[in-house]
Amino acid sequence: MRRNLFILTCLLLNVGLLYPQEKKALSLSGYVTTLQSSMFDSLSGPFMNENLLHNRLNFKGYLNENITVAVELRNRLFTGDMVRTGKPYSDLIGADQGWADFSWNLIEKQSFIFNTTVDRLWFDFQYNKFQITIGRQRINWGQTLVWNPNDIFNAYSFFDFDYVEKPGSDAIRVQYFTSASAAVELAVKADNNNDITAAGLYRFNRWGYDIQFMTGIVKSEDIVVGAGWSGAIRNLSFRGEASWFDPYRDIPGSRSTLIATSSLERVFSDNSMAQFQVMYCNRPLELTSFTGFYSGNLSAKDLAFSKFSAFGQFTWAATPLLNISTSAMWFPDLKGYFAGPALEYSLAEDLDFSLYWQHFNAVMADIRTNINMVFLRLKYSF
Repeated sequence: MRRNLFILTCLLLNVGLLYPQEKKALSLSGYVTTLQSSMFDSLSGPFMNENLLHNRLNFKGYLNENITVAVELRNRLFTGDMVRTGKPYSDLIGADQGWADFSWNLIEKQSFIFNTTVDRLWFDFQYNKFQITIGRQRINWGQTLVWNPNDIFNAYSFFDFDYVEKPGSDAIRVQYFTSASAAVELAVKADNNNDITAAGLYRFNRWGYDIQFMTGIVKSEDIVVGAGWSGAIRNLSFRGEASWFDPYRDIPGSRSTLIATSSLERVFSDNSMAQFQVMYCNRPLELTSFTGFYSGNLSAKDLAFSKFSAFGQFTWAATPLLNISTSAMWFPDLKGYFAGPALEYSLAEDLDFSLYWQHFNAVMADIRTNINMVFLRLKYSF
């Protein structure tokens, strides 16, 4: 009943309010993609193929200078070998980690699955120095680009390149802007297990750096204290963040977890960019399967698979239409690595072609795992 009331309230705010008596402004954007993927351990072995037809719709209503509402959803049609594995895969597609279940497998057949997911549904009110946002939203407290231990509300997997919007949270967020470069934030999120994540953040600018401090409770089990920064050292961008998770319940075997990461970035005159990031964790997540490696637990506490991890990426805009990049990760504890070259080409003003290759090689549960994943994507934006 409580969740049905939450859904009804959000719908009234985000749909009914789109039609007020006074003059209104409504925007629609989105895209359509087709993503063909193949997974294999070697060219001589079997291939597992899948196709994803993905349509995203973003509706925003600007009711007046103070109020904005939004409904954003994605419709996905899955076909291929993974669909034929049956219910475990369809359950994974239809899963919603939010407090309200906004993901529906509308059609489930042996050869295809059609899913609709509402991942944004919020009401935003701004007045003077205050801003309050209610509903499914993204709360991004991360400072670095790959691993974000400060991102306690919406952790995500770096490997999921096709989901650029990233997950949202069913939350209430209040911001008070004390100046043009400083703000205080309070946010409360509930998930599908009724666990609460609640935290406060203070960010400001000092010595040419954006600095933030945060503290709160994560998933009703850990007290978290964290900090982050972003700035520059000469011509290098310098970012970092760290979080300390300490269980506040007396659970046998529970221990504190520290995750700290820092990155350097450099933009060159030939339209290229290089980035390097390292991460330390005193209690990395123990992996037993490739699924855990690829998608992870999607929790800011469980970002690390090795006590030390390293990431590097180089991106080059070869022409105004062609972008080439390559990235790599190193996991010493797994005796493994990730390598991922990519190519993106603009075929027309709103039409893009992409090629991605993801190669994983690591030891998990004393077994050497070697996986290749190749993706071909055609994307039309509107």
